[in-house]
Amino acid sequence: MRKITIVVLILAIAACKPAPKKAEAESETVENTEVEAPKYPEALGKVIEKHGGMDAWKQQRTMTYSLPKPNFIEVHTIDLYSRKDRIDTEIFSMGFDGEQAWLLDTDKKYTGNAGFYHNLIFYFYAMPFVLADGGIIYSDTEDLEFEGKNYPGIEISYESGVGASSKDQYFIHYDPETYQMAWLGYTVTYRSGEVSDNVKWIRYNDWTSVNGLILPNSISWYKYEGRELLEPANTLTFESASLSNEAKEDGFYQKPEGAEFVEIKKN
Repeated sequence: MRKITIVVLILAIAACKPAPKKAEAESETVENTEVEAPKYPEALGKVIEKHGGMDAWKQQRTMTYSLPKPNFIEVHTIDLYSRKDRIDTEIFSMGFDGEQAWLLDTDKKYTGNAGFYHNLIFYFYAMPFVLADGGIIYSDTEDLEFEGKNYPGIEISYESGVGASSKDQYFIHYDPETYQMAWLGYTVTYRSGEVSDNVKWIRYNDWTSVNGLILPNSISWYKYEGRELLEPANTLTFESASLSNEAKEDGFYQKPEGAEFVEIKKN
């Protein structure tokens, strides 16, 4: 009888004990299902959403477009995950293999700076999505006025060591009614290594849909006096734009035979 009583007491105590492991597991499950909040401002989120959304952007792997020049056509190809890139023309090629930039220019026809240029146009073309990259610092900036309309904006700067020119600044301005991107201001510090207060301005008002993402069909640099925008100076047109969720074959972005590595200066 005494043994029965002890067994009953043990069972009763066990039944009354909490189940911490189960509670902890449930807590972990709840924590794991929490969605990480975007690290960019709400206004920029609305601009990105207007252009197709970050989820749709992240589904894409390879971007290509052509850039007509007076004597040749540049075909730009970019891996959107690794940011490896390649530019091909009938005269020369250049690219970035993930660590180093390279230039294939057998006839010595290229007169620019391949270490600076290989991905320059991509950042202008892939607006506003590239402004959600890591290592970015966001700040408020004053509205930009053009033809009697005010365009709110966001200032973008970079943490030290991010990109080839972490001292560069960007200013994205958008339509306050539609949240579509309208202007991009930027400074260039690549060659000098010094912070610049000379802001150049590009107008974004010609868009096209590529796989559901709204990307520029053309962009126009404007003449300016400080923040006063004058008239167009020159226009860059993009052709044959495409997006794919598949990566290029192994070795596509690697330095080809006969090419040379070129310096990428870090500011």
